[in-house]
Amino acid sequence: MSDTALDVTGWTCPAPLRDRPRVVMGHGGGGALSAELVEHLFAPAFGGEVLAGLGDSAAVTLGGARLAFSTDSYVVRPLFFPGGSIGDLAVNGTVNDLAMSGARAAYLSCGFILEEGVEMSVVARVAEALGAAARAAGVEVATGDTKVVEAGHGDGVYINTSGIGLIPEGVDLRAQRVVPGDVVIVSGEIGLHGVAIMSVREGLEFGVDVESDCAALGGLVQAMLAVTPDLHVLRDPTRGGLAASLNEIAAASGTGVVIQEGRVPVPEAVANACAILGLDPLYVANEGKLVAFVPREHADAVLDAMRAHPLGRRARVIGEAVDAHPGLVVARTGLGGTRVVDLPIGEQLPRIC
Repeated sequence: MSDTALDVTGWTCPAPLRDRPRVVMGHGGGGALSAELVEHLFAPAFGGEVLAGLGDSAAVTLGGARLAFSTDSYVVRPLFFPGGSIGDLAVNGTVNDLAMSGARAAYLSCGFILEEGVEMSVVARVAEALGAAARAAGVEVATGDTKVVEAGHGDGVYINTSGIGLIPEGVDLRAQRVVPGDVVIVSGEIGLHGVAIMSVREGLEFGVDVESDCAALGGLVQAMLAVTPDLHVLRDPTRGGLAASLNEIAAASGTGVVIQEGRVPVPEAVANACAILGLDPLYVANEGKLVAFVPREHADAVLDAMRAHPLGRRARVIGEAVDAHPGLVVARTGLGGTRVVDLPIGEQLPRIC
């Protein structure tokens, strides 16, 4: 081998390099690249103690009331997919972020960014879906904005929604409250949203129709809190899937997490699709599921309450928080081995929400 130093500046890699000087798709994927963008660029630029919490929504106090406040933008392609649309996502995604703080969502803002040339009938379908989803979730769209960009500078319709809701007294949902011994519960089958988007985007068929799990989780969360307000943390595993949420919680709490791989509910259609495409269901996005870390003494009652709710019928205990390997998520396989479930770099399926 030559001793001449190699010039690697022109090399390319199938996964985005983490020191790239330009934005890549992985920066929006909810994985390590997204986390680094927030931690090293946005958080230092914005500052503030509230932002430092980096939860699905921010818990703030205003006039003596505890409020949850959240914002999200939706750039999904295609705009309509089995089980939902960008309008449904815009409501349910923000409602769910508020619910992960224990809040009852009350009001949303809605910003539409429309591409010049998009059919009015398409905009009307999206708006009608958004309005129907808001009514179903018991939340009111209170204010909004519309902008139009030139043809070729958008993708038909983008939407931003922000939301506020009241956090009940005694509820304190933060990853920092997780302690060893907490039981990890997932509310149902994972991976449906990501596979549904992929199937229509790429024209793939997996033998059965796969529909997105897009749904508002506020009612499910309230049923859980009715058992005990002493839940430790909730997350809705959207971009980056269940793996990203578990890693975020492990890192913030300083605990390890062990899951039993065989107990994670993966529908057969999702498992088959992932096997064909070389994907891991743990990293595939969801839009109507949550993962909860619950004190062991409350776990059975909380699980029963979840299974009594339509959106939690297939809830299941999948693991626990542990003292060992702090900050690390480990899966025990069916063969008796273990594997590290790392934070994804980017995202297996971009533009899914």
